[in-house]
This record gives sequence, C-alpha cells and structure tokens, in this order.
Amino acid sequence: MKKLYCFDFDGTLTYKDTMFLYLKFYNASKFRRQFIKHIPLFTLLKLNLLEAEKVKKSFISSVLKGEKREEIEKKSQQFFDQYYPEIFRENALEFIENIDHSQTDCYIVSASLDIWVKPFAEKFNMNLLSTQAEFKDEIFTGDFVGSNCYGKEKVNRIEKAISDKKYDKTIAFGDTSGDQEMMDWANEAQFKFFH
Repeated sequence: MKKLYCFDFDGTLTYKDTMFLYLKFYNASKFRRQFIKHIPLFTLLKLNLLEAEKVKKSFISSVLKGEKREEIEKKSQQFFDQYYPEIFRENALEFIENIDHSQTDCYIVSASLDIWVKPFAEKFNMNLLSTQAEFKDEIFTGDFVGSNCYGKEKVNRIEKAISDKKYDKTIAFGDTSGDQEMMDWANEAQFKFFH
C-alpha cells in the first residue's frame, strides 16, 4: 500500500515556531532591534488588519536581507545542530523513525522558509515544500519566490510535487487553521496528532 504523509512543521512536529527562534539565533542584536520596530505590525496582524505574509516578509527581510547564501546555509546547519532534537515533540520523532520509506513518500509542507527547515527535512529523509527564499547573485533579496506556503498554497505545492504519482492513501498532519486546506485535501487528517 503506497502512502503519502504531509507534515506541517511548526507546532505539529515542533514545540515552538521556528521563525523567531532562527532569526534570533542568526543575529540576536539585529533581531531585538527589528522586533521592537515591528511591534506595531505584529499588533495589526493580531487584529487581522494586515496580511500575515506581508508582516512575515518584512520581519525576515529586516534581519536577513543582503546576507550571503553561504552564510545563511552555514547558520542554518548550526541552528539544526543546536536545536535538534530538543525542539521536536518526542512522539513525532518516534513516529518519523518508524516510517517505512519503501512504502511511504513524506513531505514537510511548511510556511517557514526553506533556508532553515531544509537541514531538518534532510535529517528526516523527507521532501520539503515550503516558502522559498529568493537569492540573486547568491545574496538573499529579502523576498520570497512565489507565495507563502500557507493554506491553499500548501495544497497547490503538494499537487504539483506529486502530479505523476498515485497513492492508496494520503494523510496530512497539522495543528492550525493554516493547515486546514491540506487536511481537507487528504484522505485522512490528523489534527494535533503528536500533541
């Protein structure tokens, strides 16, 4: 029986959101300065007066724009080394360890940026579908390639990735409203399964 597992990352497999954790790890003093500057935007976001994608892009860009790809990849590996496995839910790790990859294709489908999720996806032997950082001449532009991988975009990315494959069963794991479309799309939805 050929199965497809689609895992949300932040909150589903991990205990906490990795964006703030990574940006703080990358440059703590810049993170603090930019966090204070972004408080009005975070407030508007909480009140649903701003789009999440805009605020996210602005904040990530304020810390990482202009950084070299090589430096970002190096820091992402150090971030992985420091936070794996401690930020992961124990039963999620146990579940992942027991996946039979000969019968199951696995994807991490995340709104987080590929730059810091990639080492974790590689560790888990999973494909990664996530918001993509845009680089020009090996420098991060502060922009994304395409849309934020959230909501309906998660389904778009999955369908594109598996267009030529057939599965007997598709199972989606999520923990927030941003995963709802992905869970509706799958044959089986597991909400907060590892909580």
